Amino acid sequence: MKLHDRYYVEASKQLDLLAKKNEKTDFYNGTYDRWKNPVLTREHIPLSWRYDFDIKKNPYFMERLGINAVMNSGAMLLDNQYCLVARVEGNDRKSFFAVARSNNGVDGFKFDPYPVLLEDTCKEETNVYDMRLTQHEDGYIYGVFCSESKDMKNNDLSAAVAAAGIVRTKDLIHFERLPNLKTLRSPQQRNVCLHPEFINGKYAFYTRPMDDFIDTGSGGGIGFGLCDDITNAVIDEEVITSKRKYHTITEAKNGAGAVPIKTDKGWIHIAHGVRNTAAGLRYVIYAFATSLEKPWEVIAEPSGYLIAPRGKERVGDVSNVTFLNGLIVNDKNEVYLYYASSDTRLHVATTTMDKLQDYVFNTPEDPLRSVECVQQRCELINNNMKLFEGLDK
Repeated sequence: MKLHDRYYVEASKQLDLLAKKNEKTDFYNGTYDRWKNPVLTREHIPLSWRYDFDIKKNPYFMERLGINAVMNSGAMLLDNQYCLVARVEGNDRKSFFAVARSNNGVDGFKFDPYPVLLEDTCKEETNVYDMRLTQHEDGYIYGVFCSESKDMKNNDLSAAVAAAGIVRTKDLIHFERLPNLKTLRSPQQRNVCLHPEFINGKYAFYTRPMDDFIDTGSGGGIGFGLCDDITNAVIDEEVITSKRKYHTITEAKNGAGAVPIKTDKGWIHIAHGVRNTAAGLRYVIYAFATSLEKPWEVIAEPSGYLIAPRGKERVGDVSNVTFLNGLIVNDKNEVYLYYASSDTRLHVATTTMDKLQDYVFNTPEDPLRSVECVQQRCELINNNMKLFEGLDK
């Protein structure tokens, strides 16, 4: 079979992209390193997913099923590979999931031959996105994601209903679809994440109570709830963990990010916070910790954000956004934070567990008032000046 000449040009470009080595930038804050190149973009998507290779049907080698963006990705180590279950958005605005794997976690990510085809058990569902991956102590890998449907009670074409979809797998190849999570006191759910351990013999979820598709309304922050049976998951009651607060990075809304990391001091959570600006919503990534015994109780919450969009990251389909729903901790206690920028591409930042714990448990909390924030900063300056006085002597 003869292929179009342009196929070889595009295939060569993609091979060069996949072989391109990543490197750390000169960004420094002592907490983590940013890497120069995105780890996944639309250009990483296999050509066979976008083009019809049959010259008779596609004589001009046009993209028949284009890809708009690759972003928010669940993440885990499996068979010594760094695995991402990315959100891939087509030119048609529909998102789907696809698994990409790398040997080192910072470059060389290559997609599996086919995207994930979910069981069509939810006939009203239109769109799916933002999967969190949990290696649960029951032996399964669970993926919890947003399942979006049209709000049939509202004539507005943009009105939607969000629910938490659930799948489980053991190999990131074969996925079993389970019924969507039901939260009896919250009309809608997004950004739901499954806790990796049983709590009092029950499955535990971090939720985001919402009154409607966009607004959190009465939802006070990141929720927490228990259910008896994950194959028919129902949460009767949700309590709030990390609360939304006035004039902070979580004022408009916040939501769980990646599966929390267990340490000897507590569970470390990487989440996202949203505030409104004159230019629209601004999404940043922040961290907090909850108790080992009561993982719904916050015991540490550093002031401000951990990661915010910088430079070119601020430009994209939805500008001024960083979003994270996947991270990996390897056997060297290195942490890989996979964050998307502006709903367009996926990046990586790296740190260590020692640094992350130091940041979470030793960074001061937000005192919530300008005058107290200045007092806090002046105290830091005074302590530093005393050290210089000691050096003079």
